[in-house]
Amino acid sequence: MADTPTDDAASAAPPATPDMRAFRRWVREWLTAPDRGKARLLIAGVVLFTLVQVLVQIRFNTWNRDFFDALDKRDAVAFQKQILVFLALAAASMGAAVYQLYLKQLLQLSWREWLTGRMIGRWLHEGRHYQLEAGAAEADNPDQRIAEDVRVATELAVEFSVGLLISVSMLVAFVGILWSLSGPLHVVLMGTTLDIPGYMVWAAVLYALVGSGLTWLVGRPMVGINVRRTTAEADFRFGLTRARESGESIALIRGEPDERRGLTSLFGQVRGTMRDLMRSQRNLMWLTSAYGTLAMIFPTVVASPAYFSGAMSLGGLMQVGAAFGQVQGALNWFVDSFPRIAEWRSAVSRLAAFQDALDDLDQLATDPAQATITIQETAEGEDEKLVLDALEIAFSDGTTVIQGASATIEPGERVLIKGESGTGKSTLFRAIGGLWPWGGGHITTPPRQWIAFLPQRPYLPLGPLGSVLNYPLPADAFDEAAQRDALEKVGLGALGDRLADEERWDRVLSLGEQQRLAFARLLLQKPRWIFLDEATAALDEANQDAMMTLLIEALPDVALISIGHRPGLEAFHTRTLTLEKAEGGARFKRAAPRKVSERTRLRRLRGTGARVPV
Repeated sequence: MADTPTDDAASAAPPATPDMRAFRRWVREWLTAPDRGKARLLIAGVVLFTLVQVLVQIRFNTWNRDFFDALDKRDAVAFQKQILVFLALAAASMGAAVYQLYLKQLLQLSWREWLTGRMIGRWLHEGRHYQLEAGAAEADNPDQRIAEDVRVATELAVEFSVGLLISVSMLVAFVGILWSLSGPLHVVLMGTTLDIPGYMVWAAVLYALVGSGLTWLVGRPMVGINVRRTTAEADFRFGLTRARESGESIALIRGEPDERRGLTSLFGQVRGTMRDLMRSQRNLMWLTSAYGTLAMIFPTVVASPAYFSGAMSLGGLMQVGAAFGQVQGALNWFVDSFPRIAEWRSAVSRLAAFQDALDDLDQLATDPAQATITIQETAEGEDEKLVLDALEIAFSDGTTVIQGASATIEPGERVLIKGESGTGKSTLFRAIGGLWPWGGGHITTPPRQWIAFLPQRPYLPLGPLGSVLNYPLPADAFDEAAQRDALEKVGLGALGDRLADEERWDRVLSLGEQQRLAFARLLLQKPRWIFLDEATAALDEANQDAMMTLLIEALPDVALISIGHRPGLEAFHTRTLTLEKAEGGARFKRAAPRKVSERTRLRRLRGTGARVPV
């Protein structure tokens, strides 16, 4: 794992598993982070109310003795007094329990919010989310890891910490009480009398050790099974989501039978892991059920000799039984919590793997020993050029797709990149955009804030149409008049009255309308460099020509770099770069610049009937 403890204490500690090291790191960073909120105060509050509960339980133990002694002596006055004491203790117990629960839930929510923000921040950083999908298969389903595994990891960790605090406090408090109440046990062995002091304490310890050991032996496979179950559930949920998102395509080609087979297969993996988990839980249930049932009578049986000999009153017997139950319950924390510990370990393990994948990508970007594409962004005001210098682009498995690519594109140039399918044209754009680190060579880009990328399917976020149109700029970046004008120019004027409407615009609009909406974004945002990756593929030739002409006339100084196969695109570019397949990776084949006057080009376009802005 990339993150290992570096402080002296951590290095001196016994070796820990990678997921536990990651968990300790999250705890340490959360409690020392500037944005931790009121985490420390919440922890202090939880500890305080937990200790109040322990003190109330200690007082309940002595009340137990006094209450049953009053019954045994038929003392009505003492009985009524103990009823009043009970009501006071019950009120204190309820108050402490309610506020401890409330503060504990606030603590869980605070930690989950912090860790979720941290994971999202690392995931949605400089294309890491895309790079994970492209080259880190061990971090599948990041949405499930961030949404569900973070919740389980944080909530159960707080739950276990509070439970362990209660158990340790109860153990410390009631061991002394049980020791003093139980007295010595006289055992005659081969004519010799042995005295075992505080024998009830030793009985409780032995009982708990046997139960914990058996629980670990029987239940340890549950951790691995839970990891597999969580992965299978995430894959099945992803399959369902994918089928829902692709419903139109599936319905048109009558792909439902194949989708059913695929989903049935995914659910088969869920079923298989669930059956394994059920068998493991069944085996553990045999143990815990027998263990818990025996615990109901065990302390009374062990303490009964003292009661029958007259050395202990009925109240004393009840007090000993209650104290034994508290000690045993404290020692049995591991037994009672093991199934949920297994679930928690699986969530922490998946989060640790997710963090490992992100750490690997960070190391790939910063380690000088790693062979990667280096990108240098020119500063504002410097000579803005796009320079590819001996660029090599490879897949994450090392297979080279483009080799020896060198080119320089000046501001205002309009360059068309062509090539057969599979020559790496779109991957080249990803490398220029900083999304694709695999390969070698050097790229110099203009300032990132002046670059716009238009993929074949534009991204339309959730929200009002006005926010979708401004994306990724803030919702109030442009006024309504400018938005209406941009929509009108791209032929979407009918949407001008719906800027405040919230819809799933990626479903409401056709792909061609979405592409025109993307051109409207360019008219509003006015970038200096535009990269088009099949950005007009869904438009007919006339509308393609209209959009390209509109873009060039509205932004005459823009540098335009396009990928496309559609006829007529060359008329809008002054230079063509062609990627040709070759052994060891595609290479650039440069074509000589073609000079076409703007007047000639516009005349040709009008002759085709294309809509050309005046």
